[in-house]
Amino acid sequence: MQLNDLIHRQQLRWKACSLVIVSLLILVSFFALSVGELWILPWSPDGALEAQLLYQLRFPRLIAALMIGAALASSGAVLQVLLGNPLAEPGVLGISGGASLALVLLLFFVPVDPTAAMTMSAAMLGAFTFTLILVVLSRGGRVSTAKLLLIGVALGILSGAVVTWAFYFSTDLSLRQLMYWLMGSVGGVSWSQLSIGLLVVPVLLWLCTRGKQLDVLMLGEVHAKQLGLDVVKLRWKLIMVVSLLVGASVALGGIIGFIGLVVPHLLRLALGTENRYLLPLSAMSGALLLAFADTISRIALSAAELPVGVVTTTIGAPIFVWMLLRSHID
Repeated sequence: MQLNDLIHRQQLRWKACSLVIVSLLILVSFFALSVGELWILPWSPDGALEAQLLYQLRFPRLIAALMIGAALASSGAVLQVLLGNPLAEPGVLGISGGASLALVLLLFFVPVDPTAAMTMSAAMLGAFTFTLILVVLSRGGRVSTAKLLLIGVALGILSGAVVTWAFYFSTDLSLRQLMYWLMGSVGGVSWSQLSIGLLVVPVLLWLCTRGKQLDVLMLGEVHAKQLGLDVVKLRWKLIMVVSLLVGASVALGGIIGFIGLVVPHLLRLALGTENRYLLPLSAMSGALLLAFADTISRIALSAAELPVGVVTTTIGAPIFVWMLLRSHID
């Protein structure tokens, strides 16, 4: 009886937190649509200029921030289970760097202007390659979690170095402007670019329903197989899904770090490790955090706009150091 009461109270905590996150998400979304050089009421724009600013600039930007934040946070939650590493995250492990590296190589070696499908495919391929390397190394305990983290960091540094060399020797102004975008930015996102969401949103919804399978996987491969879970098939599905979500996020908004690390890890510390609740709550919390960070990046400076990746890094880096100091990994 006491166990049932404990489970019931834990479920109530998850549901209460979900209600709080949804309420905050609605408030932040309205604030993001309203604030700027012109204060606009989202439900009642005053004149053609305000309507154009709202529907052509702020709405696409907000939707992109929500989609990218949800994709990165849920991907981080899955990677932490898939790699058995509480500090796993697409940016820290270099997966986002792999996507950006593939994008830059596409721009350099393809003689035509790449389409949205080409950029997303290249970003997915780069993310998939780096994810596959990390998953292969993590299997069977061949490397410790600390070494796996360092390998991911090294991959990210390597991809960053290659991208920097490419930009340094480039004389193309558009490529130099792309350097700013790769620091993380959802400014200038158009409705046509948001067509990526037709693929990302269904995949994200599918991922958020894999919580029970991830709970079984956390028991270990042997126990998971005994319980009837096809571990190999699930692992490959998760690799493909994470690669798609990270690749699409990089293609749409550049490299935005620490969302996938901070959000799911703090939720685990605060509420528990039940992935059936953690995955959808991570997605909502990631959307909330990135929408808030993007709003800060727009209004922090009066004469310029900060890359949103700088804001998320400023928030996430101190938390990451704190998590490293309190974690017990070898």
